[in-house]
Amino acid sequence: MSVLAPLVVILGPTASGKSSLAIHLAQQLGGEILVCDSTQVYRHFDIGTAKVPLAERHGIAHRLIDLVEPNEIFTAGEYRRQALLALTEVSQRGKLPILTAGTGLYLRALLEGLADAPERSEELRARLRAKAQLRGSYYLHRALVRLDPEIAARIGPRDTQKVIRAIEMRILAGKPVGEIYRAGRNSLEGYHVQKIGLSPPRAALYARIDARTVAMLSDGWLDEVRKLLSGGVPPDAKPFQFIGYPELLAHLAGRLTMEAAIKKIQLATRQFAKRQLTWFRKEPSVHWLPGFGDDPEVGAAALGLLQNPRA
Repeated sequence: MSVLAPLVVILGPTASGKSSLAIHLAQQLGGEILVCDSTQVYRHFDIGTAKVPLAERHGIAHRLIDLVEPNEIFTAGEYRRQALLALTEVSQRGKLPILTAGTGLYLRALLEGLADAPERSEELRARLRAKAQLRGSYYLHRALVRLDPEIAARIGPRDTQKVIRAIEMRILAGKPVGEIYRAGRNSLEGYHVQKIGLSPPRAALYARIDARTVAMLSDGWLDEVRKLLSGGVPPDAKPFQFIGYPELLAHLAGRLTMEAAIKKIQLATRQFAKRQLTWFRKEPSVHWLPGFGDDPEVGAAALGLLQNPRA
């Protein structure tokens, strides 16, 4: 029987201290950190995506960040491919891979695999978007009903993005979308996965989110946005859709006061944290710790779990 390589997954909502706990465990156990975050894969978007500054990484390698430029497309499937390569490389060097998971879809893609769906076709998507703009979203949805009634029944006619993806998959794969999904997935093999979840008290988490927003602005978040714009990143680039960036763009355009922008960012982040917790609560086999990752007691408990998994 082959020996499974260890993989530690730390999951939880934003601002719960996943990175702090991961760094602590990496220092104690000889690990390296693999980031599972759909925002941190983009270069130059640093403060607003809460990347750990180099000086605060304490010499621990952080992988799967800064993978693509702001104008590039990045998918869960591409994340899985990159993560599998990183996992293999870290494990073969005898290091413990520690995954900090903030994006549930990316974590699911890595651990459970994805359906063998066709790659995106920007040419086809552009044609479909043009049709939607010319004739409306309901026109596209009626086309999907004719092509694939089963999947059309599960997508609202106003959800143009999903309708376009469904039509794209149906045309490129040459078979119904449901059939693609039912064909199964390739789950992660060769690893013994231990999951630790951070679940601090809700009021304390929200207070930390609010304080962190102010701290990020003090650290130069608005200047980061100005630099990105002056550097040629278009305002409609995907990373500018991440929480906080639309509000700061609106402030720079004179549509929001800074006070109003801060409140909107804080609210959006709190709502996002709630959605993350809802998603991660459905994740199986998680050992939940009721605190923040930078709490010494939480760090000690997590270390004890990994050193004595049956204790």
